[in-house]
Amino acid sequence: MELNGKVVVVTGGGQGLGRCMALELASQGAKLALVDLNQEKLDEAVALCKDAGGDARSYIANVAQEDDVIALFDQIVADFGALDGLINNAGITRDGLMLKAKDGEIQKKMSLAEWQSVIDVNLTGVFLCAREAAERMIKLDSKGLIINISSISRAGNMGQTNYSAAKAGVAAMTVTWAKELARYGIRSAAIAPGFIATEMVASMKPEALEKIAATIPLGRLGKPEEIAHTVKYIFENDYVTGRVIEMDGGIRL
Repeated sequence: MELNGKVVVVTGGGQGLGRCMALELASQGAKLALVDLNQEKLDEAVALCKDAGGDARSYIANVAQEDDVIALFDQIVADFGALDGLINNAGITRDGLMLKAKDGEIQKKMSLAEWQSVIDVNLTGVFLCAREAAERMIKLDSKGLIINISSISRAGNMGQTNYSAAKAGVAAMTVTWAKELARYGIRSAAIAPGFIATEMVASMKPEALEKIAATIPLGRLGKPEEIAHTVKYIFENDYVTGRVIEMDGGIRL
């Protein structure tokens, strides 16, 4: 896909990886619909995308709410008149052990709220956005692309029952959609990042970062720009579909 002039939705696009991916696409002349819950962060991201050479607009929406998502994609198509890509990036964490016990006594359990909130955003939100994006791509006869952001935690990571389950589901949905949507010319792919030096991660204590880096064969955290570069590659290579690209520096959980 030639990115210049293409309309791409980025959920969680106000900051972190979402913003970085949007900037990479903007530098190629793409038009970005940035979705988040923080208007201030969205305004900053929109300005940066325009400075990078693309067009951008901001949208406030909760991807876990069906009505929000339907209205969101209706508005995006009304504003841009097209829809060519979706990056399902919005996500949250509510980390904790499923059970914590001492001397046979249960001290803490992961609550249903902690489980459900992550599943709602990281799995149901991905489903809702992809469903609505695909519907509009088909109606517009757009040979579009859906990129889902999974995680190496999809293999199972201690303290992340909810997150790991959601990210494994995201990877499975990616393959399913590639098979279902190919007949309409729509591709589906995913990226599974490892430890990436986003602003949030970079603010951790140096000793914690060193400990993480020591587990990575390449000896360092990934750069957000490296994830963004992979996004660009998937967009531009029309034969990539149904695959989860692991961007983790060789780590295995």
